[in-house]
Amino acid sequence: MVRLACIGTNFITDWLLEGIREVEGIELSAVYSRTMEKGKEFAAKYGVDKVYDNYEELAKDPEIDAVYVASPTYCHFKHTMMMLNHKKHVLCEKPVASNLTELELMIQAAKENQVVFMEAMKSVHTPGFKAMKEHLPKLGTVRRATIQYCQYSSRYDKFKNGIIENAFKPELSNGAIMDIGVYCVHFLAALFGMPEKILADAIFLDNGVDGAGSLIASYGDKQAEVIYSKITNSKLPTQIQGEKGCMIVSECPNPREIKILYNNGSEEIIECDSRSNPMNYEAQTFVELIETGQTDHPYLEASVMEMKIIDEARRQTGIVFPADKITEQ
Repeated sequence: MVRLACIGTNFITDWLLEGIREVEGIELSAVYSRTMEKGKEFAAKYGVDKVYDNYEELAKDPEIDAVYVASPTYCHFKHTMMMLNHKKHVLCEKPVASNLTELELMIQAAKENQVVFMEAMKSVHTPGFKAMKEHLPKLGTVRRATIQYCQYSSRYDKFKNGIIENAFKPELSNGAIMDIGVYCVHFLAALFGMPEKILADAIFLDNGVDGAGSLIASYGDKQAEVIYSKITNSKLPTQIQGEKGCMIVSECPNPREIKILYNNGSEEIIECDSRSNPMNYEAQTFVELIETGQTDHPYLEASVMEMKIIDEARRQTGIVFPADKITEQ
């Protein structure tokens, strides 16, 4: 049994814990929060007695095997490194780090300590994403992809009323590309690999945070558009265009409805297991990697490419985080 602790007590942690209820071999054993009161309140929902308000003490606990890191993005590095260096397996929420330098140090620490480190990128662990990859050759030579995720944030209404919550604070390594765009970028990297070049642009709000953006990724023989936003909604699906047909994917973060429209006018519906909360799939993968001792697993490659692409997009658009200056030292 993998004895799991969580760092972070927000709704994302609730989703993950809801997901692991369906996964054998893992259970919540401890909770960390900056305040003991909030930690105990969260732990009580899951019948957990062990609560920490000091994450170093959590890291030293010999009765904890793994940690789910769901703290704000700028904290991912310090929390993850502490856990890895105390030989805890780590499942870290997306985006996995503030920049590539942080991620590379995390991967190095995981390998040195022989523990599993994985980004909690739910989309690529779903049956839908695996079905996409399996059926992609039916499109023939792929020439273009439009990958998009535009979701009007409820926090944006507060932003317009002068209440700036964490999701709109760049000093916390947040913003549209990190919160929303990361799904599209990881999706791109996992499907097609590292682009030869990218061209990025962004829309900035009054406090300097990016509210939306796009990038063009060139692969020589094909091109991909990545479109993301926290300040508008889109009703258009993600699509992948090949010389024999076009694949339509309903949701980039959770591919569930997939169909291929062929050039001859025929249509194929791709059947796959799906659920509204896909986080049990990533939890299942995490447990399997631990059980099989796969510290150097293939999911790390897409996370590295994700950070490379985002770092370059931020360089082109002038998005700088305090965390960048820390890791440059």
